[in-house]
Amino acid sequence: MMLRRPSLIILLSCFAAGAGAIFAQGPSRAAKVSPTLTVRSAGSWKPVEAGVEYRTIALERSEPAYSLELKLIRFNTKQIAPRIISSSDYQLKSGDVKTLAQRSGAVAMINANYFDEKGKPLALLKTAGREINRSVSKHALYTGVFAVRDSMPFIAHRDEFQLAQAQEALQSGPLLLNHGAVVQKMPGPGRYSRRAVVGVDKQKRVIIGVTDIILGGLSFTELQELFSSPQWQLETTDLLNLDGGGSAQLYLKTRALEEFVSGTSEVPVMIGFFKKAN
Repeated sequence: MMLRRPSLIILLSCFAAGAGAIFAQGPSRAAKVSPTLTVRSAGSWKPVEAGVEYRTIALERSEPAYSLELKLIRFNTKQIAPRIISSSDYQLKSGDVKTLAQRSGAVAMINANYFDEKGKPLALLKTAGREINRSVSKHALYTGVFAVRDSMPFIAHRDEFQLAQAQEALQSGPLLLNHGAVVQKMPGPGRYSRRAVVGVDKQKRVIIGVTDIILGGLSFTELQELFSSPQWQLETTDLLNLDGGGSAQLYLKTRALEEFVSGTSEVPVMIGFFKKAN
């Protein structure tokens, strides 16, 4: 018996170590967004203003190796109203989101649609003041529309949208989530890039987000996973990709927090978020 006790202790120790390794792998697997992307910290929503919450999701890619953050802002549309903002309304050809937020009085702002080298929109664009481009593009990329009707935002597939439905609208893409379903057909679903997105969740709140690094970023399929899977608690039913790359930028200013993710280029159109009058 005296000879067997050390063996039993060793056996139990090995079992405990093995079990520990198995349990240690569990959270790692749960945190996988894709084979090369892991959530290091999912963060949590923190109120920073009435009707406004802020959250950061920290991510890490293994191949190629880099870390990034997805900066997110969520708005209660009972208290905060979105508006499509053209820089020309403020005597600017283009600008950054911080400048336009300060000039317009927006609580937060994100870049919006795609445009050419002259700053003209490449697809449908209608602000509260005017119709800048009436054409609904059939380009494979521009499959979604973000629109505002009676101060309430919604996202629709371009084939389901009529301009008369909304006072404001912009076409972008691709549409990533539609009525809770993952959109399957889109160009370059696995390509990594800096991203900007706008979404509407199950409670009709608006969520905007931007990745914070210039080189690298997320793929469309990774965005679909982050915003649709219950484990990340974003509960997004409709999600639209906005102009990414150097155009992607986000600004938030409240009494509790100021956050500015700057882009490398100015943009002519943005989505601003404004406090509703009591």
